[in-house]
Amino acid sequence: MSEILVRPATEEDAAEIARIYGHYVLHTCATFETEAPSREEMARRRLAVLELGLPYLTAETEGRVIGYAYANAYRPRAAYRFTVEDSIYVDPAEVRRGCGETLLALLIEQCEQGPWRQMIAVIGDSSNNASVRLHERVGFREVGRLSSVGFKFDRWIDSVLMQRALGA
Repeated sequence: MSEILVRPATEEDAAEIARIYGHYVLHTCATFETEAPSREEMARRRLAVLELGLPYLTAETEGRVIGYAYANAYRPRAAYRFTVEDSIYVDPAEVRRGCGETLLALLIEQCEQGPWRQMIAVIGDSSNNASVRLHERVGFREVGRLSSVGFKFDRWIDSVLMQRALGA
């Protein structure tokens, strides 16, 4: 595999981000969304993250976007202001090649440079072992499971909650 370049996502990345995310919406339980958002919606979501001062990253190889990750506010209430939630999606043709870990490690590093002190991962589908293992490799630990909180593809789906500290 060619070298992976991780950089801040731009407006021009929105179509590829929408394409990657759309796969997960339409074919997996990694997200509980059921309709793939448009390029315009993904661009709007990126701006909302950036307005909070949080990182939104893309990974590319040979000039092609192969994944993205971002941190967002965990919850809107003030007491949660130092806690963020990560999201990470990799082009299905590029999984298990190091892109996810590269993206997530840099996302953590960038969040540690800000005021945030906890990062939460809410992993859709408790059978999503690849995502659980990825998060474990970068220091997350499982802190809980929510049973049957989503309904997609005619079945009830659990969520796995993972957490890691940021900074000192």
